[in-house]
Amino acid sequence: MKATFPVFFAAVLALGACNNSQSGSKAPADSPTVVKNTPSGAKPVISFEKTVHHFGKIVAGEVVEYSFKFKNIGGSDLLITRAEASCGCTIPEWPKAPIRPGDSAYIQVKFDSKGRPEGYTEKEIFIEANTEPAANTGPRITAEIVAKK
Repeated sequence: MKATFPVFFAAVLALGACNNSQSGSKAPADSPTVVKNTPSGAKPVISFEKTVHHFGKIVAGEVVEYSFKFKNIGGSDLLITRAEASCGCTIPEWPKAPIRPGDSAYIQVKFDSKGRPEGYTEKEIFIEANTEPAANTGPRITAEIVAKK
């Protein structure tokens, strides 16, 4: 009995590794992404139309913003309880009212480059909602900060 368990455990690990390596290709960063999957569709599921927005070059001190469109593709109302960024220079604003199944809404993200170092920057939005699990990694913004002339 004791010898059977390690063999069974090794087989489970091998099968799990095989299922995770689907042709080695990744979807483009801008492709629609489901942030949360639920098996029966009874829970709300948030799906972003675009997961990355590139601002390109921005002048140091400039404030830029972008609105990420998302849709509730689940089976019940979606309620976002909190959204925050990986840095205090980035402020997300989200709808406080529930989003019905099939409806869309926007999360607006403002980035203030004042005091930020020159060069490439990337900020990620973290979302808490009544999804399963509640914590979700949301969309990201990127920019290249250049000095004022």
